Amino acid sequence: MTTATLQASLGYSSLTGPRPRNEDFCGAVTPEGPELDSKGILAVVADGVGGHANGREASEYTVRGLLSDYYATPDTWAVNKALDTVISALNRWLVSHAARTRETAGMATTLTAIVLRGRRYYLAHVGDSRIYRLRAGKLEQLSTDHVWEHPELKNVLSRAVGLDAHLSVDYADGELEAGDVFALMSDGVWGQLGDRKIADILCAESDPQDAAARLAMSAEDSGSQDNCTALVMRIDALPADKLRDNIARLHRLPLPPKLKLGQTLDGLTVEAVLHESIATLLYRVRDSHGHARVLKTLRPEHDDAESAAALAHEEWLARRVNDAYFPQVIAHPERSHLYYLMSWHDGATLKARLDNGHRFGSGEIADLGERILKGVAGLHRLSIVHRDIKPDNLHLDAEGRLRILDLGVAASDAQVEGQKFGEINNPGTPTYMAPELYGPKTIAANEQTDLYAVGVTLYELLTRKYPYGEIEPFQNPKFGDPVPPTRYRPDTPEWLEAVLLKAVARDPKARFETAEEFLLALERGARRPLAVPRRSPLMERDPQMGLKLLALGSVVINILLVYLLMVR
Repeated sequence: MTTATLQASLGYSSLTGPRPRNEDFCGAVTPEGPELDSKGILAVVADGVGGHANGREASEYTVRGLLSDYYATPDTWAVNKALDTVISALNRWLVSHAARTRETAGMATTLTAIVLRGRRYYLAHVGDSRIYRLRAGKLEQLSTDHVWEHPELKNVLSRAVGLDAHLSVDYADGELEAGDVFALMSDGVWGQLGDRKIADILCAESDPQDAAARLAMSAEDSGSQDNCTALVMRIDALPADKLRDNIARLHRLPLPPKLKLGQTLDGLTVEAVLHESIATLLYRVRDSHGHARVLKTLRPEHDDAESAAALAHEEWLARRVNDAYFPQVIAHPERSHLYYLMSWHDGATLKARLDNGHRFGSGEIADLGERILKGVAGLHRLSIVHRDIKPDNLHLDAEGRLRILDLGVAASDAQVEGQKFGEINNPGTPTYMAPELYGPKTIAANEQTDLYAVGVTLYELLTRKYPYGEIEPFQNPKFGDPVPPTRYRPDTPEWLEAVLLKAVARDPKARFETAEEFLLALERGARRPLAVPRRSPLMERDPQMGLKLLALGSVVINILLVYLLMVR
């Protein structure tokens, strides 16, 4: 019978051997509950570079640092991104530390790590420690040794943590199967035993601790001249499905019926219907303590697995965005239907303010832009792309605080397993979608396309127009040069116009790369204005028209030449 959580057994052994000290280090973290679901089990083996001072310190620092800092990264990050961020930071520290004194020069270590999460494994590897997988009695080496290929240098590392400021780490991932055995080991073990002996031991020893101890002792007894470290993990059980436990739990909840004013659901009384879309419903409700909340659920006709998973994924993301620029998810233990609660804030969206006739001044635009970008930057640090930034999704409360609404189509690195949100098409509102999201070479929405949407939003708030005109759904638009804001608002400062034109440039390379860069341009304002070309060359604006004019010019020149020849 399958279980709802991942279960794995682990064992390790590290022997000094004939060396004066053990420069190997290994460790593992086996969390429980939500952390097991979001981060998984992490195991690491490192071998301090022999012949150098502080090899042991390098391996221990790297293993301990990875084991602690990996679990401190946001849940929304992909596993490989979390591993790479932490390993890169550890490498920078080792390189810096090794350069301080002659005694620490050359301080470096190999690193081989595995994360088991859900029904997949993720590997990170640099150096000549190895990771093997035994599946159905067949042993497979999953890592590649980073040593020089020259015969005289075959035992010299070409890559290691701390060896170079520019570290290149190998990453890989794959599906888990119950009964898989993973063995991480230093070269003192695999170099002495060989693959056949390693396979024999892993097949013979069912207990991971016994297997790890036998690998290390067999290598030592066979005459290994190095430290001998082995860490063995066996997959005992896999989750029942590929969805996170909380996603699966919400999916099993029934959808509420369409609610009317005054109706009560799970102790929540409906006070107003805030919004109805094709798929979702938003209500303002009041709980038993008198607090106003926003309840978001699906329309009754959208009672399907994909819609339920999307709503549950949205709640999962919203819970992890603990930022003043976003509504906060409110826990409600009495929940017996598929919905989630958010904090309620009096006020209105920026779109509603536009519709009510408010005229935004340049100073307001700059101030709003800074606040929007601070919120967007917080999302991007969590590797979340909003994908639908627009005035409808930007809210100013009664006290003037800005909040970014609606993560309904947001995407993150750590997508729900089994779901592929936005991989084929890009959700969002066409007018605010960047040019590269259209056409045959469409890319997936990313952080930079969010910034484009911020630029269009600020442009609209200032001018009540759009830089390329309004784009209708299913339209295949063509993008020339954006219309300068001064066409509609002659009072726009030159520096602000330059910022907005850069934000909505047709070419992604001409735009801001990060929210921080965009924010800095607004903060500097007129003190350090940007230099942005107001008009691009014809061949960039319309390549086909440019080619037609070039062909026409060629024809005219040829006719002229023929005429000149004839008159002679």
